Amino acid sequence: MSVLATLLRRDLAALLPGSARGNSLLPLLFFLAVAMLYPFAIGPEPQLLAATGGGVIWVAALLAAILPLDRLLATDVENGFFDQWTLRGIAEEVVVAVRLLAHWLSFGPIIIAAAIPASALVGMDGETLRIVLIGLLAGTPGLAAIGIIIAAVTVGLRGGGAALSGLLMIPLAVPLLIFGAGSLSSGGEGGLALTGAISLVLVAIAPFAGGAAIRAAREG
Repeated sequence: MSVLATLLRRDLAALLPGSARGNSLLPLLFFLAVAMLYPFAIGPEPQLLAATGGGVIWVAALLAAILPLDRLLATDVENGFFDQWTLRGIAEEVVVAVRLLAHWLSFGPIIIAAAIPASALVGMDGETLRIVLIGLLAGTPGLAAIGIIIAAVTVGLRGGGAALSGLLMIPLAVPLLIFGAGSLSSGGEGGLALTGAISLVLVAIAPFAGGAAIRAAREG
């Protein structure tokens, strides 16, 4: 347990602001920028803003989750940290699971909190905001899991790896967007339940898929 706690503290120190790899303010600023620019793009019509604002917040959350992908795993693989952990008997799956938790903690709660001022920018009412917040709480772990899997799959790439990560993540995140944003028009419960179920499945498989991809990259 102490090993897992040490890994988590290390990962949070790397991903949160104040380190070379960490900049949690960037997803937050990007998220708020999308929310601020959206009313200028479609006009000030309150009904239109309220009807489409929840979907825009979901898309902004997805795009904000893409930003740190190139920093999640590549540096540790290049510097040989995964080799050292393997020699100490720590499996890649364990490291990836801890990194997944750290990744979500570095952007998920921040995005959920930022959705509150963003909702005011798009004229969202209280009930819609409640559904959006629950949906983001259920869906952002799935976004983090997709990000970890893609970061592991592209860990051996050079140059265009970051761009490819974003291109891969967008289509894979479509089911979460469909059910998460769709819950706003369906009354909430059904879409939120499906969002949570998909997210749980992604979180369950991410350590195994990510660990296998990292082993393949190291042995290749």
